[in-house]
Amino acid sequence: MANVATHKEPLVRIAKRDSIPFWKSTIVRLISIVLALIVCGGIIYLLVKVNPLEVYKSMVEGAFGSFSKDYKFFNRRTWITIRDTMMLLCIAVGLAPAFKMRFWNIGAEGQILVGGIATAACMIYLKDLPPVVLFICMVVTSLLAGAIWSFLPALFKAKWNTNETLFTLMMNYVAIQLTSFFVALWENPYGSNTVGVINPTGHEGWFPSVFGQDYLLNVIVVMIVTVGMFIYLKYSKQGYEIAVVGDSENTARYAGINVKKVIIRTMLISGAICGLSGFVAVSGASHTISISTAGGKGFTAIIVAWLAKFNTFTMILISMLLVFLDKGAIEIASKYDLNDYVASMITGIILFFILGSEFFINYRMIFRHKNKEVQ
Repeated sequence: MANVATHKEPLVRIAKRDSIPFWKSTIVRLISIVLALIVCGGIIYLLVKVNPLEVYKSMVEGAFGSFSKDYKFFNRRTWITIRDTMMLLCIAVGLAPAFKMRFWNIGAEGQILVGGIATAACMIYLKDLPPVVLFICMVVTSLLAGAIWSFLPALFKAKWNTNETLFTLMMNYVAIQLTSFFVALWENPYGSNTVGVINPTGHEGWFPSVFGQDYLLNVIVVMIVTVGMFIYLKYSKQGYEIAVVGDSENTARYAGINVKKVIIRTMLISGAICGLSGFVAVSGASHTISISTAGGKGFTAIIVAWLAKFNTFTMILISMLLVFLDKGAIEIASKYDLNDYVASMITGIILFFILGSEFFINYRMIFRHKNKEVQ
């Protein structure tokens, strides 16, 4: 009689999904956000004994202003939220081509800073130029600065297959020190260790108001870049080459694609747009330069690009969500006398649930039904 061995399946197995309908993935993400809000609500209630709904109302007010009788949605606080959303979106759009190529560009912070340095230099040294010429100079120099900053890691990756994650990360620290040098060079007043507001009187190099709104031009510039990048990645030959290289470099070589050329070209574009983000930050928002100009957005934009699956239109919604969470968390920390760590904790919990939802979108869990007998 043959020996029969009983093989027991694991209680749970994880298998990758082939695909999932868009409506299902949307429902999963919405459920994750609801669960995150419930968990955060419980934590907040334990800390301050306040109805979580009141807390969430405060979060909305922190991002879009308080709801008074004469409330207008497009108030100053709303425009600041839109401004910060556009900044984050621009960086995420810049990261999209590199990440789609599976080139892990962690150097957006540095590329933003060098773009901001180039913009500030134009505002300081070329402020007597006609406004249109000055803006052209700022755009061109910020694009070039970001592209140059990304060229080195791209070259080393293409020629010697170096680790782009470490290379681009180290470039951030170099950019921070470079920014500190220029802050010391341009500090105003002398000895203040800060550049201060550049051209506060004549506003040379500042984004002009459009239809009476200070930050509408930010929206126009970033949306042009967003639409352009979507078309570039989805419908151009170079976008197709980026996708092929990202899937498999060997396949790309077999198809006759020059992988080294694609890597360098794509990183130049990625760095240039991140450099343009520095232009938007300095000329369109803060009107100064400091080591906090990037403000960690280069790392937050990685989450935006990844969650959006490199779709630049989806990035708009995710950028708005993350900025809303940040503004709302700061508001409730201030209103209920909580420290900044609590605000960061709330944001982190919500992000954890959102990122966790991607697991259930990409994978399925198979539970054991019965034992199998293996002859």
